[in-house]
Amino acid sequence: MSESMSDQEQHSLPLITHLLELRDRILKIVVIVLVLFLGLVYFSNDIYQYIAVPLTSQLPEGSSMIATGVATPFFTPIKLTIVLSILIAIPAILYQVWAFVAPGLYQHERKLVMPLVASSAFLFYLGMVFSYYVVFPLVFSFFTSTAPEGVTIATDISSYLDFVLKLFFAFGLAFEIPVATLLLCWTGATTPDSLRAKRPYIVVAAFIFGMLLTPPDVISQTLLAVPMLILFEVGLLFARFYVKKPEQEEQENNIDKAS
Repeated sequence: MSESMSDQEQHSLPLITHLLELRDRILKIVVIVLVLFLGLVYFSNDIYQYIAVPLTSQLPEGSSMIATGVATPFFTPIKLTIVLSILIAIPAILYQVWAFVAPGLYQHERKLVMPLVASSAFLFYLGMVFSYYVVFPLVFSFFTSTAPEGVTIATDISSYLDFVLKLFFAFGLAFEIPVATLLLCWTGATTPDSLRAKRPYIVVAAFIFGMLLTPPDVISQTLLAVPMLILFEVGLLFARFYVKKPEQEEQENNIDKAS
């Protein structure tokens, strides 16, 4: 009886070890985000003003943004600062995820995953920059210019924040398409030739996703769909270098087993 219990305890030790390591890494992530938030919270109003520039610069003279809730002027910039802290911490978060899963990967997998993690963070930031400097000015210029005569544009600051955060994440995720394409080809789920054959369907899917991820206007949908298609082509261009030949895969497996 005691022997069976000891065997059971021994089998549970690796699981407990992994859970403890996962807890420690989550705590590190929380601490990093908290430190960033404490460093940025003093500038929360300035950060919100910067994010609001694409809209405020398009408003008619004499118009301004409004706050319809009693606590909205306080909580909205704080909410933005929390989200910004998480976004800035993305490289550290991805590193903690990488450090947690790396011991379970083969050597050749580790060589590929780390560049993908770094490029994922870069592409996500690039998508946000693209939305702020390209999409926002065009979208807000269109919206403010189409307001009916006699209608005063006065956007609520909380509604505006929800709107721009949705676009930030939509474009950030859309810019991950090259990484997703590489992973699909690298894992053998598909091939570059197969994806090229499905290009007409992917064009339609890009515009459907653009419609679902952006506000209900043609400009936002198009400005998201077109970069998605360009990034898909970029992913296809590099994916052919990540398709393994059968003999290469067998050789790598033999190396991993030997090590």
